[in-house]
Amino acid sequence: MATVELTADNFKDAVAGNDMLIVDFWAPWCAPCRSFAPTFEAASEQHADIVFAKVNTEVEQELAGAFNIRSIPTLMVFREQVIVYADAGALPPAGLQQLVDGVRSLDMDKVRAEIAAQENQEQH
Repeated sequence: MATVELTADNFKDAVAGNDMLIVDFWAPWCAPCRSFAPTFEAASEQHADIVFAKVNTEVEQELAGAFNIRSIPTLMVFREQVIVYADAGALPPAGLQQLVDGVRSLDMDKVRAEIAAQENQEQH
């Protein structure tokens, strides 16, 4: 499956409508972004059950701002509508595969419990 382009208009639907979504925040002028693009595209072909998406930070500045994107490329992974990974920097193919495997193996009930505990702690 090829990568999909996300905008402010379709971002929420993409997160809500997919079990796992990997987003690459990038810009056309960014050399590391351009060198990472073939790796990201190849991974999208290998994992048909995952949606790989790109956000052009030049065009979608509000969206990039909403996620506090400070450097690019930045990868963000949503699993069951929860951000489970967010980090700047291009990954080599093996690193991207490790990330996919790691996110797939997450116990989302445990992740939600940890988030709830953290939020509860912050309220006290």
